[in-house]
Amino acid sequence: MSCRAVLICPGRGTYNKSELGYLARHHAGAPLLDAFDAMRRTAGQTPLSELDGAPRFDPQTHVTGDNASPLIYACSLLDRQALAEDIELVAVTGNSLGWYSALAAAGAVTPKGGFEIVGTMGRLMHERGAGGQIVYPCTGPDWRPDPARRVGLMRILQEIDGQDGILRLSIDLGGMLVLAGDDAGLAAFTEAVPQIDGRFPMRLPHHAAFHTDLMAPIAEAGRAALPRSLFRQPSLPMIDGRGAIWWPGGTDLAALHAYTLGAQVTQTYDFARAVRHAAREFAPDMFIIAGPGTTLGGSVAQSLITCDWRGLDGKASFQDRQEEAPLLVSMGDPAQREIAAG
Repeated sequence: MSCRAVLICPGRGTYNKSELGYLARHHAGAPLLDAFDAMRRTAGQTPLSELDGAPRFDPQTHVTGDNASPLIYACSLLDRQALAEDIELVAVTGNSLGWYSALAAAGAVTPKGGFEIVGTMGRLMHERGAGGQIVYPCTGPDWRPDPARRVGLMRILQEIDGQDGILRLSIDLGGMLVLAGDDAGLAAFTEAVPQIDGRFPMRLPHHAAFHTDLMAPIAEAGRAALPRSLFRQPSLPMIDGRGAIWWPGGTDLAALHAYTLGAQVTQTYDFARAVRHAAREFAPDMFIIAGPGTTLGGSVAQSLITCDWRGLDGKASFQDRQEEAPLLVSMGDPAQREIAAG
C-alpha cells in the first residue's frame, strides 16, 4: 500500500559537523554525485565528495555559501531519488535554499540544471552577500501559537528598521522567526529582546540578509547568469515561499524563472505558510524531510500546529501522534530514514 507524501527540502545551515560524511554514508558511488563532482572540477572548485570526505568539519570551508549550498542540494536530491517505491510524492516544497532543491525534485529543472542554479547563487552569496540573520522563537516550549508574543516581536522589528539599522523578517519558520538585516539592526534586536535558553537570539554564521531587498544585486546577477531555458514544466506540484502552487502542465516558465531569481531572493520566505498549504491542499499521509540534518522537523511540526492539522495543538500531541504512526519523517535521522528509504 502506497503512502502519499509531501517532500520538504531543507535550507542553509543543515550540513554541520554531524552531517560530515552524509554523502559517503548514503550515496557513495551514485552516478549523479560523480556528475556533480565533475561540474565542480570544471569550475575549479573542490568536488563535493572531497568536501564530504574531509577528515574533520571546518566551518570556514563547509559553511560558506559556495560549498554549503551545493552540499545540501546534493544530499537532498539524492535522498529524493532514494525514496522507497511505495512512497507516492504528491507535492514538493522547501525552505529557502530548499526551493532550488524542490525545483529539481519536482522536475522543474534537471538535476544538473538545479546544481548550476545552486552553485551560481551560492557563489554570488559568498562573494557579495551583505548583512546577516538571527533566529528567535515566537512560541513557548509547548509549540502552541502565541499571537501576542509574535505581534510584540514584529513591533520591535518595525521600531528598529530604518531607525537603529536595517531589520526585516527573512523567514517565517512557524515557531521561529528568522530576521535579517545589517549589523546595526541585528545588534539592536539582540539588545531589545530577552535571552532564551542561553541560545537565542542566535546569529547564523556565514549567512547574509537572505530574503530581503539587500539581496537585490545578487538576484539581478543571478537572472543575468541563469537563463530561462534551465526551467521546464514540473512533474509534481511545487509550493513556493509565498504558499503559491506551481502545477504540472500549467506553469508559466518565465514567471517561474522571475520568481526563483527575484522575489524568492529578495522577499520574506514564508515557509510556515508553504507547509500549511501543502497540508490543506494535498492532505498527505506523511511529510518527508530530505537530508541533510534534522533541524527542520520542529519548524514543520510547529507550522502544522498553527493550522490545527489533524488535531495537533502542541508539542505533546505531536509527539503522541509520532509514536502512533509517524506523520513527519526526517531522512537525516538514521532511525527515521528507514521509513522513507526502505
